[in-house]
Amino acid sequence: MNTNGWLQLGLYVVALVVITKPMGLYLMQVLDANGRTWFDPVLRPLERFTYRLMGVRADKEQDWKQYTLAMLLFGLVSCLFTYAILRLQHLLPLNPQGLGPLSPDLAFDTAVSFTTNTNWQSYGGESTMSYLAQMVALTIHNFASAAVGIALAAALVRGITRHSARTLGNFWVDLVRVTYYLLLPICLVFAVFLVSQGMIQNFKPYTKAKLVESFTIQVPKVDDKSQPVTTNVAVMVQEPKLDEKGQPVVVNGAAVMMDVPQLDAKGQPVMTNVAVTVDQKVDEQLIVQGPMASQVAIKMLGTNGGGYANANAAHPFENPTPLSNFLQMLSIFSIGSGLTYFLGRMAKNQAHGWAVWSAMMVLFLAGVLLCWWAEAKGNPIHQQLGVAVADGNMEGKEVRFGIFNSALFATITTDASCGAVNSMHDSFTALGGFVPLFNIQLGEIIFGGVGAGLYGMLVFVVLAVFIAGLMVGRTPEYLGKKIQSYEVKMAMLALLVLAVSILGFAAWASVSKWGLAGLNNTGPHGLSEILYAFSSANGNNGSAFAGLSANTPWYNTTLGLAMLIGRFLMIVPIMALAGSLAQKKVSLPSAGTFPVSGGTFVVLLLGTILLVGALNFLPALTLGPIVEHFLTAGGKLF
Repeated sequence: MNTNGWLQLGLYVVALVVITKPMGLYLMQVLDANGRTWFDPVLRPLERFTYRLMGVRADKEQDWKQYTLAMLLFGLVSCLFTYAILRLQHLLPLNPQGLGPLSPDLAFDTAVSFTTNTNWQSYGGESTMSYLAQMVALTIHNFASAAVGIALAAALVRGITRHSARTLGNFWVDLVRVTYYLLLPICLVFAVFLVSQGMIQNFKPYTKAKLVESFTIQVPKVDDKSQPVTTNVAVMVQEPKLDEKGQPVVVNGAAVMMDVPQLDAKGQPVMTNVAVTVDQKVDEQLIVQGPMASQVAIKMLGTNGGGYANANAAHPFENPTPLSNFLQMLSIFSIGSGLTYFLGRMAKNQAHGWAVWSAMMVLFLAGVLLCWWAEAKGNPIHQQLGVAVADGNMEGKEVRFGIFNSALFATITTDASCGAVNSMHDSFTALGGFVPLFNIQLGEIIFGGVGAGLYGMLVFVVLAVFIAGLMVGRTPEYLGKKIQSYEVKMAMLALLVLAVSILGFAAWASVSKWGLAGLNNTGPHGLSEILYAFSSANGNNGSAFAGLSANTPWYNTTLGLAMLIGRFLMIVPIMALAGSLAQKKVSLPSAGTFPVSGGTFVVLLLGTILLVGALNFLPALTLGPIVEHFLTAGGKLF
């Protein structure tokens, strides 16, 4: 933890503070159907034409049920559209590499992933997706899913700030205005900036480069019908090596193990069928090309996170310079931070908006510092082998970014529901990996995904106000509205949907053959890989402990279902909460009214988040990264 890291962290926080108010003020205009922006002369005619094309009346608002139904229908249609493109990409244009169609389960997983703003990728983008699939199926979803999240947050804020009302706005108007006036203009400028930093944006076929030094790999041998050739071999197991006296050989306190054939009940070797491999010389490399900058711009701003290349933001084309790295991290939080200011303006209580922002910032800084400290401290087992303590844990990290920028990026991308990565989270230390996993399980409410972070945090605000009312013995109130049993039930239902789905799917996978078959590690780290996958899917994050091999029918299907639950089943009770609050009357504040600004409120909100949100996952976290940390300190790796 050096001076350079502290200066970069300070610069990041200052930059975020500076852009919060302008972004919030601009969101006020974008999320007002009659709001005015700089782009009106160009975009207003296009907006009106879009409404006519869709048959939408911009002046007709919807109640919470109509708003939610419109959102669900939009999600369904767009998901089916994406699934069709992925299954038919071999028949469609802009496929210079001749890439084939995705399997049904992978196409389902991917279509759901991008529809729900998760962008979980069980594939390598450059080796799987055509240019058309990248641009039409995926990039369009990056805009649409981000716009949906912002629209939902705006609807909840309207429900909180309106009184004696039945409507929350018009979903189609919010969707169009957010896309046209917010996401498209900023992404256009951002993409041009990224190109200036060295990011590619073209339609060329992949470049073939001759290697200076060729190498040999092993590949499956196939017959004349292109079917794998197999052979029977004995199953080997490990047993202690014995000396001439029949005693185990011990070196440095540990028994020396050796491979021996596994025997059946009759004393015969157990045989299994394995693929035959042959050597293949590799003397050239394919270098990815394509429309990358346009996808990366919205991937970061819209907290989507799905990489154009498999290495995501660790790829030199996707993240060419330290400046591109810094601005990509800043773009992840920019809209989420601005929405807290939007909340304050709409509620006519700016101090409340800054209080919510402050709670998010405290949690963000705590996560960054813990992750940075754990990675800078390094792996004690590596240090015993001669790795310098000062080097920290550089496994899985880009040397050009180093430990601090890797820890900062990992914290930001999981505070938000982004999921982009510039380092491999599976290679973090146990406590370093704990931070992104814990961030996701909190619901990614720390600035969060665009829109999703705010509406997730407001669920905790409602619960915090309810708890405060119980402590002082009076009916809880939030911004003058009484919080009653219905609102508390909807808030708790939203939180329980997330917890039950994450823990349920993870428990199922951890005791199933299909779940265990995908593990790259055993013990607590293996559990962490499974837990992280379903946390990421339910939290609509998309990052992974990449040691898990998830491109199987079982994982693709269960992760897809988890994404749908985490996005849509959580949204329904939140929208019901918004509808209920909109209908309530506002009571004038009195001496006993609990203030929703200031240090006391921030502390109560933080306590509610940690006690109500985090304790659901403490037993699972204890069995995963926490116990792994202590075992690593004792000299054991997994």
